[in-house]
Amino acid sequence: MVDLSKIQENINDLLRQYYAGQKKEAFVPGKTRIPLITPPYNADEVIEALDSLLSTRVTMGEKVKKFERLFADYIGVKHAVMVNSGSSANLLAMSVLTNPGIKNPIRPGDEVITPAVTWSTTVFPIINCGAVPVLADINLNDFSISLEGIKKAITPKTKAIMPVHLLGNPCQMDGLMNIAKEHNLYVIEDSCEAHGAEFQRKKVGSFGDMGTFSFFFSHHISTIEGGMVVTDNDQFAELARGLRVFGWIRDLKDKDKIAKKYNGIDPRFLFINIGYNFRPMEIQGGFGIHQITKLEEFINVRRINAEFWQKRLKKYATYFTVHEQKPGTRHVWFACAIVVNPKAGFTRQELLTFLEKKGVETRPIMAGNIADQPAMKQAHYRKCGTLPNSRFVNDNAFFFGNHQGIGKKEREAIVSYFDEFMQGR
Repeated sequence: MVDLSKIQENINDLLRQYYAGQKKEAFVPGKTRIPLITPPYNADEVIEALDSLLSTRVTMGEKVKKFERLFADYIGVKHAVMVNSGSSANLLAMSVLTNPGIKNPIRPGDEVITPAVTWSTTVFPIINCGAVPVLADINLNDFSISLEGIKKAITPKTKAIMPVHLLGNPCQMDGLMNIAKEHNLYVIEDSCEAHGAEFQRKKVGSFGDMGTFSFFFSHHISTIEGGMVVTDNDQFAELARGLRVFGWIRDLKDKDKIAKKYNGIDPRFLFINIGYNFRPMEIQGGFGIHQITKLEEFINVRRINAEFWQKRLKKYATYFTVHEQKPGTRHVWFACAIVVNPKAGFTRQELLTFLEKKGVETRPIMAGNIADQPAMKQAHYRKCGTLPNSRFVNDNAFFFGNHQGIGKKEREAIVSYFDEFMQGR
């Protein structure tokens, strides 16, 4: 008789040997590529995923629930609801706040203030839910939404603020929450790039009515694809759990009570909301269980790299600047942002081209000024002013990768490339 458990043990041992035997390619400055992403997982996650596949329990189940509990504890909130992506997390959070079952919902035509420099799936869910995104300008020192910009954007139609902790740099949450309280506005924190970032020793995502996170491959921790909605609001959490899966009652605490009201309908297929299919897989939950234990280690590597680049590149402050950590915050450095002075004597593109030739992968600052994207021509939205800082960042800034795969040799090489570019300038 075949001993299946023994076969699985052997496979697991082979996987551990495989990952233990992997050797990092020798780094050759100027030749070895420094990518935006390196896989953050190893045998732990692969074995957990294999366990789900072999058991055939592959869709949302106990591993997802365990990861939700671990993540909620880490952020410091009561509830965490996992979904299949950070984009879905934003859409789910907006769908909760537009649901007619809550008091004072966001209604079609109501306005949601959000920064002009962000990723597309911060803005698009606002439109998807029938609200109007109002694009406010950003601060140049950290690319976060300007408090003055928020104040100028508020009208009688304003119902919410959706700040973005861009590139892992926390927004000024005390001032922002004061504005929200004064005007009775909801706050959804887009924390998709800011796992573990803190403002005044409190983790981002825990300030507003809801927070959202992404576990895409390039983020601080990854479930390959995946996202999370977090909240302290019991009603919002229950709505999120129902809307996540078709709007049915299976995952709700009061499912038996609800089922009694509709005893003519099979409770397994009782739908009380118009929802989505945002379910994550058990494989993703299994990844998350292991990834969350590695998050602080990954953040530490990113912070060491960023501090090194800040110190070594500060001598070029006349030509370009590197973001710095603001007092009272913990920056978690999704990437390293560079802002080129328009009077530097060289263009952003010249610097980008040089770095790319050296093997340093670069990107613009997310979607740039989202108002310039052609997709926005299909949307009803409003700009608050001319967005001069957003346009400046769109035209003059970029970032290069910062992650757990970048060590001493890579970070020193990046500085040497900047030095080489700046020779004689």
